[in-house]
Amino acid sequence: MKGFVVTGTDTGIGKSVVAAGLVAALSGRYWKPVQAGLIDGTDSEMVAALVPGAPIHAEAYRLTTPCSPHQAAALDGVSIDPARLALPQGDAPLVVEGAGGVLVPLREDLLFADMMARWGLPVVLVARTALGTINHTLLSIEALRTRGVTLAGLAFVGDANAESERVIGAISGVTRLGRLPWLTPLDAASLRVAMTAHFDLAKLA
Repeated sequence: MKGFVVTGTDTGIGKSVVAAGLVAALSGRYWKPVQAGLIDGTDSEMVAALVPGAPIHAEAYRLTTPCSPHQAAALDGVSIDPARLALPQGDAPLVVEGAGGVLVPLREDLLFADMMARWGLPVVLVARTALGTINHTLLSIEALRTRGVTLAGLAFVGDANAESERVIGAISGVTRLGRLPWLTPLDAASLRVAMTAHFDLAKLA
C-alpha cells in the first residue's frame, strides 16, 4: 500500500493541517485511527473541511475525552485492540494521522510508534519551530528508528527558525520537506497555496 503516516513531536502542533495538505497534494485518502476528544470537533472533520471531497475513512475508535488514547479508552470502558487498527484498503494513497506524539500510549503495552512499525508505511514527522524542537525532534526520530520505522521527511510548522531546522537535518540525516507557516485564515485555498509555496513534496517520491 502506498501512503504515509503523519506523526508529531507533540500534540497541537499542526499534524492535521500537514496531513490535510498531503491528502490534497497526493489526491489521497485520510484515516485517523484513534480520535480522543469529540466535543470540539475531530481531526477527520478538519481534514474534510480543508480537502473537500477527499475520501475520509471512519475512525476505528472515537473516544470522548481529549487525553492520551490509553486513558481516554479506559474512561470510555474500552481497550484498544490493535487488530482493529489494520490499514483501510483503497486505490488512492493513504495518509494516516497519529495521536499526539510518537510515544503516545494506545495501551500500557502498545505505543503509537509500535503501530507505525506494524503498518510499515514511511513516516512524515511534524515538528514545531519553537524553542525545544531540536531535542523533541531528535528524540522522536531516535524512537522511530529504534523500531525500524522509515522516515520520509520532516515537516516544520510555525515561524521560521533556520538554524534549528538546519541542525535537526544535519544531525539526523532526515530530509526537510518544508515549513508550513501559521495560516490565517486556515482554509482549503490558503493551505493549497502554502503547500505549493513552502513544501517540496517531490522529495517524498
